[in-house]
Amino acid sequence: MLSFRSVARVSNACSLLWRALALTGGLALAGCGPYGLSRPIAEAPPAPEIAGALAGATLGSGKTRIALIVPLSQSDGSSLVGQSLRNAAELAISEAGESAVTVLIKDDQSTPDGARLAAQAALEEGAQVIIGPLYANNVREVGRLARAAQKPVIAFSTDATTSAGGVYLLSFLVESYVDRIVNFAASRGKKSFAALVPESDYGNVAVAQFQQTAAARGVRVISIERYPAGGALAAAQRIAALGSQADALFIPEQADQMPAVSQALTTAGIDPRRIQILGTGLWNDSRVLRLPQLQGAWFAAPENGGFNAFAAKYRAKFNSDPTRIATLAYDAVSLAAALGAQGLGYGESVLTNSSGFNGADGLFRFRADGQNERGLSVFQVREGGTTVVSPAPRSFGSPSGT
Repeated sequence: MLSFRSVARVSNACSLLWRALALTGGLALAGCGPYGLSRPIAEAPPAPEIAGALAGATLGSGKTRIALIVPLSQSDGSSLVGQSLRNAAELAISEAGESAVTVLIKDDQSTPDGARLAAQAALEEGAQVIIGPLYANNVREVGRLARAAQKPVIAFSTDATTSAGGVYLLSFLVESYVDRIVNFAASRGKKSFAALVPESDYGNVAVAQFQQTAAARGVRVISIERYPAGGALAAAQRIAALGSQADALFIPEQADQMPAVSQALTTAGIDPRRIQILGTGLWNDSRVLRLPQLQGAWFAAPENGGFNAFAAKYRAKFNSDPTRIATLAYDAVSLAAALGAQGLGYGESVLTNSSGFNGADGLFRFRADGQNERGLSVFQVREGGTTVVSPAPRSFGSPSGT
């Protein structure tokens, strides 16, 4: 079992296993499930006045100060997701050691103005790095102030346009899912791809990455069919008309929309035994896994073990379930605590080390443009559950497309 003192220097960051992980005896490399907010908190949310008090609280007592900006409150009261992110940070500090760092808790009130005020306060109080916020426009406000102060931000938005300029995204980015699943399918002999893509922001990002990865891999894109909400049937019929021209069909759709899309595939006569269906990490959801038309489908996502271990510790400490994205705060604070305790700082060369880091959601690294790369597994849908058909890599030197 690794101790906190045995954490390697960032020059060999692949071996950076934070004390938070060491204390579990070596946490598995992954966490999975849909990366939306699908796991509710079991307890009632805190009252607004309690959320306000939490916003001025601190965690830990270390010399290095870091800030956590999360949506503890919103227009209609307190925020469950913000409380879950804050609790995850507390769990990380309890495992890293109280003397590792001091975490300044700030509430952005779920608004850009609130995020700006929170960032100003955090910087005035000496924060060396800002963790959060969650929402894209809030990240932009915080990033603007942090850049002026030359302090990095580790944010949770899934909007890749919020990154760069010292703003690093730890979130689950659709680009990583798409790149992994297309590369894997190509490695398994799939040569001609079609895509059935919703007319949504998520669909726009997914299809752009799909085209980019397909071009880089040298596979053909036979057809890309877009559809409005509730209108998948006509697009599916156009895919069906391709016959045997395509041997893989990519569908980057949300879990709650997949039952309707699955029905459209059936009505259009698309046989999943003759064309390999591909998806993203959003599919790791019981609503998707039990759909008959998607049995045998492949999708990329983190593995389940890490999140399950984290969730068990969270429940033991807080008597409630974490939201799925609570691991983002846990991993970010664990990393900041490890770096702060060793006096390594939060410079670009430290945060963008090419070997990356291991967290509850597995292997990850920050790119210089602020986006991230994650070590993802490929799952196959089977009998309402999943099996791993390609494990997550153990290091970024390992191949990820096979």
